[in-house]
Amino acid sequence: MQAIILAAGMGRRLKELTQNNTKCMVEVNGKKLVDRLLEQLDRLNLNKIVYVVGYEGQKLIDHINSLDIRTPIEYVNNEIYDKTNNIYSLYLAKEYLLEDDTLLLESDIIFEDSVLTGLLEDPRDTLALVDKYESWMDGTCVKLDENDSIIDFIPGKKLCFNETDEYYKTVNIYKFSRHFSVSHYVPFLEAYSKALGNNEYYEQVLKVITMLDDPEIKARRLSGEKWYEIDDIQDLDIAESIFAEDPEKLSRMMARYGGYWRYPKLLDFCYLVNPYYPTNRMMDEIKASFDVLTRQYPSGMYVNSLVAGRNFGVHSDNIVVGNGAAELIKSLMGMTSGKMGFIRPTFEEYPNRYSPEDQVIYTPYNPDFSYTAQDIMEFFEEKGIRTLLLINPDNPSGNYIPKNDVMSLVRWTKSQGITFILDESFADFAEEENNTLIRQSILDDNPHLYVMKSISKSYGIPGFRLGVLASGNTEMIRSIKKDVAIWNINSFGEFYMQIEEKYRKDYAKGLEKIKAERSRFVKELEQIPGLRIIPSQANYIMAEVNGISAAELTKTLLVKYDILIKDLTKKAKGSYIRLAVRDTADNDRLIAALKKEMK
Repeated sequence: MQAIILAAGMGRRLKELTQNNTKCMVEVNGKKLVDRLLEQLDRLNLNKIVYVVGYEGQKLIDHINSLDIRTPIEYVNNEIYDKTNNIYSLYLAKEYLLEDDTLLLESDIIFEDSVLTGLLEDPRDTLALVDKYESWMDGTCVKLDENDSIIDFIPGKKLCFNETDEYYKTVNIYKFSRHFSVSHYVPFLEAYSKALGNNEYYEQVLKVITMLDDPEIKARRLSGEKWYEIDDIQDLDIAESIFAEDPEKLSRMMARYGGYWRYPKLLDFCYLVNPYYPTNRMMDEIKASFDVLTRQYPSGMYVNSLVAGRNFGVHSDNIVVGNGAAELIKSLMGMTSGKMGFIRPTFEEYPNRYSPEDQVIYTPYNPDFSYTAQDIMEFFEEKGIRTLLLINPDNPSGNYIPKNDVMSLVRWTKSQGITFILDESFADFAEEENNTLIRQSILDDNPHLYVMKSISKSYGIPGFRLGVLASGNTEMIRSIKKDVAIWNINSFGEFYMQIEEKYRKDYAKGLEKIKAERSRFVKELEQIPGLRIIPSQANYIMAEVNGISAAELTKTLLVKYDILIKDLTKKAKGSYIRLAVRDTADNDRLIAALKKEMK
């Protein structure tokens, strides 16, 4: 067995990183791609490694020759690398294909060792390595039958995106038997190159071969092994987080604050959304308007306030729509001054937007971080605060204060001349229904009250970035509307608000489902040794961890199981984690992992 590596390309999309170096000289976490690949291949006891070089080829050769690699290495030079594609590079190495069984690889891929070992241990002698298509992937895909036969090769520019459920992405790693190269690949490679020239891709030859009655080549499907193709600077950034060593991997992932759809197989229990809403029908309606929404400007603040007011049953002068609640939090906190009361642990966006010297902190020192309206009033009675913040249910504890008791806080803060900010982003998940304070009569009677609500969380649409702030203080609402951009939400967010009303029954059913799943999830978690579950009325569960640190458990779940949870070490004194409530299948995957690690 030998390896042939195609490394002649210029890698223009990596810009200055490949200005004076070929792409495989780029470093991932301080290690060059070429170094990592050669170390992996060197452990396989291959007969030789063949590099097809071109752009900055001599520099690459000199670097490889400086490495301590036992396997013999030979080079093929593509002198017209800037005028050809990889079919020509492989054509130049065709004589090697005729000599031995071959691992064929491209030089811009990073992967874990099991990718190669699994390929070599597979008894089938000619294989294309593929992985289930995901939305972050780009390039050639294939369709397979139940026997792993390749039905079709689909180049990236011809992907049909309504058929992606049937697609597998080529990983650009192949195992060719010598017989396959002699009888199939090399003859077709020569014929294809002569007929269509050298500005093509070697996968096109495989596409032709799969049309034969006996193409010999099969697909090997990956089953969770990590790999990534590095074409641009964002790919490099993602690859560095995927292949980071402990303990840096976790910190790199958390620093991204989302975008985890680009991470193959990652299960996100950190960020909080509703897994049972929107419905497929609602999403189909949004998709049907995709072209129009993409090509048209959204409405301005005036229209969006009208729509939000209709949805929440208040006047447009009393409500402002934000690009997520985060935009409104930033604006509101910037217009607030004096001492503000916070209850901790809490959602850090509020205190992060406020001067530390003006923060008055109440921490409930009990095992469940629980507190009542009476506890709040007693603590802040003599503290001289001008503003009080309550997140209800609280984040991360899930502590919930019933509506009648929250109204007691409204009356108390009013009597004390205190501005009251109530964040009810998670209130819809509470067992008590109709608990919102976004009611016109309540706002009119209490102009000191500001009610914040993140639409992303309870309605399950974080990608749309929607939030609302309602208050009887219309002057402050006008000020916030002037503070944010006139087009602060996009057309998709506006369209969602326009159609939301007719899906109210579906939303109610979704809330029933997540409450039922939360109850089941809690019962299962309570059976796991080393976990103490804190009562919650939100779509997340806070738990105390014993026998292992929260930080170590969080790291282990990410590294071993591709599961991301929230480590609360910096938020709460002690060893605590927060787990989102997802659907049954996802929750069971987490439960299984926890049972293995907390025996």
